[in-house]
Amino acid sequence: MQSVFTGPVYVVRDNIDTDQIISAQYLNLVPTIPDEYVKLGSHALAGLPDSLYPTRYVESGQMESKYPIVVGGKNFGCGSSREHAPIAMGAAGCQVVLAESFARIFFRNCVSTGELYPCECADRLCDILKTGDVVTVDLDKNTIKVEGTGKTYSFKPLGDVREVVDAGGLFDFARKSGMMK
Repeated sequence: MQSVFTGPVYVVRDNIDTDQIISAQYLNLVPTIPDEYVKLGSHALAGLPDSLYPTRYVESGQMESKYPIVVGGKNFGCGSSREHAPIAMGAAGCQVVLAESFARIFFRNCVSTGELYPCECADRLCDILKTGDVVTVDLDKNTIKVEGTGKTYSFKPLGDVREVVDAGGLFDFARKSGMMK
């Protein structure tokens, strides 16, 4: 499985809720239907206020984002327990979310769907980085290297949940490990 991710980051602040990640009007889209999965991605983070986030995560008319890494502050993914939130971000091309802390249900949904690696950072990266900065995230070393400055930051090891995300989610992990057929 891939363990190193490099790309530009999309930076958000604290308390980004699941309504901002994927608005309720799109919850009728079924992620297991390929066309609808893609549509979910086109709406990822569209609920963010334009006044605070003039650069859109997914540009109008596009289906994917140019930002494979999202950086957040505290309590990323708070709000309702919708699985659509990490699925929409994954469908948009997000691979890793680096945040100071996560809402527990969002973290669990990242793992159970296998869409994103939710990495909890020791440093408040949303105050250090800006949208467009390029970083390299190394899941084996638990590091984030800022390509422009060479500075390195760390995040908590994913532990056992990494295997589940690597496998593609909880059901794929259970099948691959022989827990279910």
